[in-house]
Amino acid sequence: MTPYALSARLVDPIGSDVKVPVIIAFLIFVGASLLWLFTLVTAQDDNPENLHVADRSLSPVFNGFAIAGEQISVSYLLAVTGAIVLLGYDGFTAAIDALITLGVMLLLAQKIRDSRRYTVGDLFALRATGPIPRTVATVVTLIIAVPLLLIQLRAVGIMAALLLGLSTDGAQVVCTVLMGLLVACFAGVSDLRGTGFMQVVKVPLTLVTLAVVTVLALSKFHWDAGSLLSAAVAKSPAPDAYLSRGLWTTATSLGRFNVLGDNVIVILGASVLPHMILRISASRSGHSARRSMTIAVGLIGACTLLMITTGFAAAAVVGSRDVGSVDAGGQSSLILLASGVLPAGSAARVVLITAVACVAFLAMLTTVSSVTFAAAVSFARDVFSRTERRRTDAGEVRVLRLTLVTLCTVVLSLSAATHRYPIDFLFDFSMSVAASCVFPVLIYSFFWSRFNRRGLLWAVHGGLLISIVLMVFSPSVSGTPYALWPDARFDWYPFQTPGLVSVPAAFLLGWLGSVTSPRVARQHHLT
Repeated sequence: MTPYALSARLVDPIGSDVKVPVIIAFLIFVGASLLWLFTLVTAQDDNPENLHVADRSLSPVFNGFAIAGEQISVSYLLAVTGAIVLLGYDGFTAAIDALITLGVMLLLAQKIRDSRRYTVGDLFALRATGPIPRTVATVVTLIIAVPLLLIQLRAVGIMAALLLGLSTDGAQVVCTVLMGLLVACFAGVSDLRGTGFMQVVKVPLTLVTLAVVTVLALSKFHWDAGSLLSAAVAKSPAPDAYLSRGLWTTATSLGRFNVLGDNVIVILGASVLPHMILRISASRSGHSARRSMTIAVGLIGACTLLMITTGFAAAAVVGSRDVGSVDAGGQSSLILLASGVLPAGSAARVVLITAVACVAFLAMLTTVSSVTFAAAVSFARDVFSRTERRRTDAGEVRVLRLTLVTLCTVVLSLSAATHRYPIDFLFDFSMSVAASCVFPVLIYSFFWSRFNRRGLLWAVHGGLLISIVLMVFSPSVSGTPYALWPDARFDWYPFQTPGLVSVPAAFLLGWLGSVTSPRVARQHHLT
């Protein structure tokens, strides 16, 4: 549900009267954020453990806010809100997935922290020693990370173009690259503690901004939530279907299974993302990690409620049709709502639009930095540190920084090259890989004593291969209007995402590989 282009009809939806002050205030905020970051990193040392997991010293409250901040990505903040504006009930169900994801993370958080491991390769090494599992884990981490980075950068590029009142593809590419360069500067010097501070600031700022926008929207309907919802339904493209399931374009005869598959991969995949594992591992203890998750659940619950009300408010104030005419996925809805709840020319309107833009920038900055940092930590720890015989801590940190810069460069290049293409499916692919390759391994590693090296490799390789093949031959890539190649037809796999097949298959392969392992067979025979 991530948009890939602003409509050519867009001229200047927020109004020329606020453009200059909003841009100036936004740039001041960006500069202050970067200055704060550089101030924080002046005291950094070359201890990898301190950089990677903040020396495992983060308090439950601090890390709880940081974990909640990790969940509030720019795609979650803007795409879910836009989905509610355009799709009504179907968008509402997407917003609930974040809460269920945290419930799954509660199951795993204490186990992850008590293992004293903090990369996917570390966790794979619980049952499979040697360089191959760690290298495979790094490959999986990069496959998960790169699509997420492309989605985040595209979203913030659209937002920046909207602030400037520009609608051309070239302007969007320039905005995406410029925002990406700012993020590269941030990621190149950041550590887990530094990004944690930014996450802690982002959460209350996001909650307050969403609350203010919602209250102002309600005031336009005389504080009557029923009138607001009725206006949202009336301004939707399909009033009769807006509050019922099936408005999303994947709703076919298999629509319910498509929705189930989407929910499965998002809930399971998001619960084991590499940057979330890194954040959980920074807790002081397993008990502290569970307390942090409990705090995060409360914060994300509040944020989800506000996002749902904000989405319906945008549909009521701006209208689904008008939002869709600005950008196809509705990610402009927050900015458009902020510009529509206050009168033109007022100073409060400038402040509100600026606040929404700053929240979106912070969401992008922190999420992209966290995802990039986790991928770089995986390479530095699981590949470099295991192959260099004379490895030093300083050398590992240098590799970390070099990997960060290289990854940012690659992602920016890919973002510019793919800007004209609909890449919505990359989010589904990333979540499918995490749900199929990481989640089954962690469940088996923590809860099944017979799980072993063969089972792990079969689960990971099988889950990855099935995810790639089924995604390539899914309606997300060809044969449908929202696909990457809508005019081609090789979509023999009927579901939008591979999760309904790849996740059970990975579990089955993990079990089959473990029970057929020669060592396990011998142990079973002896008993």
